[in-house]
Amino acid sequence: MAVSSDQDRYGILIAGGGGVGLALASALADTLGAGFRIAVIDRAGFDAARRTRDIRASAVAAGSQQLLAALGIWPELASHAQPVTTVDITDSALEDAFRPVLVTYDNTVESGSPATYIIENERLHEAILRAATRRPTIELRGGSPVAGYTADAYGVRVELENGSRLSAPLLIAADGRASRLREAANIGVVGWKYPQIGIVTTVEHDKPHRSRAMQHFLPSGPFAILPLVGNRSCVTWTENEQRGREIMALDDAGFATEVEQRFGFRLGDIRAIGPRAMWPLEMHLARALVADRLALVGDAAHLVHPIAGQGLNLGLRDVAALTEVVTDAVRLGLDIGSSIVLSRYERWRRTDAALSAAAFDGLNRLFSTDWALLRTVRGAGLGIVNRMPQLKQFFVAEAAGLTGEVPKLLRGERV
Repeated sequence: MAVSSDQDRYGILIAGGGGVGLALASALADTLGAGFRIAVIDRAGFDAARRTRDIRASAVAAGSQQLLAALGIWPELASHAQPVTTVDITDSALEDAFRPVLVTYDNTVESGSPATYIIENERLHEAILRAATRRPTIELRGGSPVAGYTADAYGVRVELENGSRLSAPLLIAADGRASRLREAANIGVVGWKYPQIGIVTTVEHDKPHRSRAMQHFLPSGPFAILPLVGNRSCVTWTENEQRGREIMALDDAGFATEVEQRFGFRLGDIRAIGPRAMWPLEMHLARALVADRLALVGDAAHLVHPIAGQGLNLGLRDVAALTEVVTDAVRLGLDIGSSIVLSRYERWRRTDAALSAAAFDGLNRLFSTDWALLRTVRGAGLGIVNRMPQLKQFFVAEAAGLTGEVPKLLRGERV
């Protein structure tokens, strides 16, 4: 095995320069100190002009907000983050003029603070990127992805497509849903593609949303109205794939008609509709979260249906758990790439990821149907939930990432 020069030797290598990979780099840099070099490798690079535009918005759970605050990122985002303090749920047919609210719940945690904030993805990513660039122990290596890697008892050796060779005790795959590293490690996935696509756009409306989010369950899938700062909302909806592509092919006037039909009248007239985008929907769980000197995080480890907007939060839970596991190992003088250390991370994150994927898949299947009998049963079930405040509060705390064995960063504590 070729020996790398000192200049190419790092404490940790992270493949993937998205929000999860960069947040992980910052968290590790803070806890591991000045003598621990971290490289973040990304195919597209870190220049915004080279990255694909992302017009989506993310639901940042309370635990994720605590993590971002602990990393010094939240102050930059706070004025652009829209708190969600109330959520309304309806279940109706597309042509129904009136959509009664079947469930309303207080979307705050025990402290009284919001359980969720909505932030535009591009703004969120840029803030996390700037945080990483401020940390001198992080080196951003863009423009050439990982071509392959080998691991042995002494470390992992990574070769980039441009011929560069890097080494470290641990390699972390944050390289997304089609992870090359997951495939190279022969880690299979359990999952499937949905016969649906996701559509997203941003709208301006007459009336203030008053920090209230709406989830309309329609036969083709959920239609979510997520409040943004100002009289704006991010619209994210799940649509039958064929019908969704037909909608995306419409001119601006036709697309606006489709949005307005689903949007309803609670927020008054729609003044303007922004750019639109679509993406395929699928679910997968990696059969293992670790391999020899390799750990998977984010979409490389788990990809869930966006019905609850928890994809980013699951990735940031990975960040918090892996940071704590690696930091504890370093302080104990352990080999951070050893199976003993990495198995702790896998045990910590496996159950949460699996249960979340199953729950979101089940919700999508339950509500993406127009079968009259099932709709009647659904309505009765939602009515029962609406009369059980303790159950609703449990669901809110679970989505906020504040139940079970919560890593320190999700509690806003230093590791």
